[in-house]
Amino acid sequence: MAVASPERLRDDLVRLLHRGADVREYSLGAARVLARAVPFDGICVLTMDPATLVPTGEVVENGLPREATARMSEIEMRGRDVNAFGALAHAERHAATLSAATGGDLDRSERHRELRRPSGFGDELRAALVDDAATWGALTLLRGADGAHFAPGDATLVESVARLLAEGLRRATLLTALSAPQPEDEDSPGLVLLAADSSITLADAAAERWLAELSDSAPGDPVPAVVAAVASRARSIGDGDAATGGIARARVRTASGAWLIVRGSTLGDDDAQTAVIIEPARPHELAPLIADAYGFTERERAVTQLVAQGLPTNAIGERLYISPWTVQDHLKAVFEKVGVSTRGELVARVFFEHNAPRLV
Repeated sequence: MAVASPERLRDDLVRLLHRGADVREYSLGAARVLARAVPFDGICVLTMDPATLVPTGEVVENGLPREATARMSEIEMRGRDVNAFGALAHAERHAATLSAATGGDLDRSERHRELRRPSGFGDELRAALVDDAATWGALTLLRGADGAHFAPGDATLVESVARLLAEGLRRATLLTALSAPQPEDEDSPGLVLLAADSSITLADAAAERWLAELSDSAPGDPVPAVVAAVASRARSIGDGDAATGGIARARVRTASGAWLIVRGSTLGDDDAQTAVIIEPARPHELAPLIADAYGFTERERAVTQLVAQGLPTNAIGERLYISPWTVQDHLKAVFEKVGVSTRGELVARVFFEHNAPRLV
């Protein structure tokens, strides 16, 4: 079987990220491209809230069964297992194989011992999808238990395109954010109580509605991945097991296009329940995500904000203590990132289509 060269792999991924696909389409397209260079038996692409690194969704082909989601989230949110995504995101190299990290003894990994090996999987190759600004998601490539381990060169190859994959996922996230409608009843938070195994013990009417929006599964299936992940993060923080000083919160888009904030906290010690509140995201909560998705620098955010206020170039320069020519340079960069050519188009795209968030 012919194996794609690194140059061909990069070229194909660059073409893919310019196609304007949504998250699922992009993830599956990237999987097909990667498979030509690094053969695998299963794949999972996670989206993450870049502010908290809490998983907000997943695209899976030939992966773990859905009922394993809650336990996998619990292990991941503690951040103590081998090649945890949080650790990879902050490491010098963002991709690694389980076989290399464990010296070939895969059972040294808790998730492999409990979940992957019983499901018939062997080695895995993981990567945190990080660009200059943030971590937008994560990738896992899986091989069956009877397959060969990933080679060191496989991890090197995935590492070499991790930034491209992050850029593609960032663009796909941005695409799904464009023109997202506001919920009809924007003041309706929902409350969910979950047991230690992330099963739901109580959900009010508003929560039931949001859970249905977040789930792409049939009734009776496990809770949505983002709810399980936030609950797991909350328990880890409560137990003092969280790898970093993160918070149990994530911004996530529903199937209908609305953006929600999912927050979690524990209600006591030991096996006490975890409370998860799901509510519509307010503009100020979405603004950093939108600005990061466009790749705005801090100065570009400031210029864009002042353009939206109607200030001319000279006034923007005076406000920011920069020359008019520098203002124009920043605007040119912003236009290119957003894909517009006039100030009016910029304001319409960034502010009206995103419910007028403040970027600074």
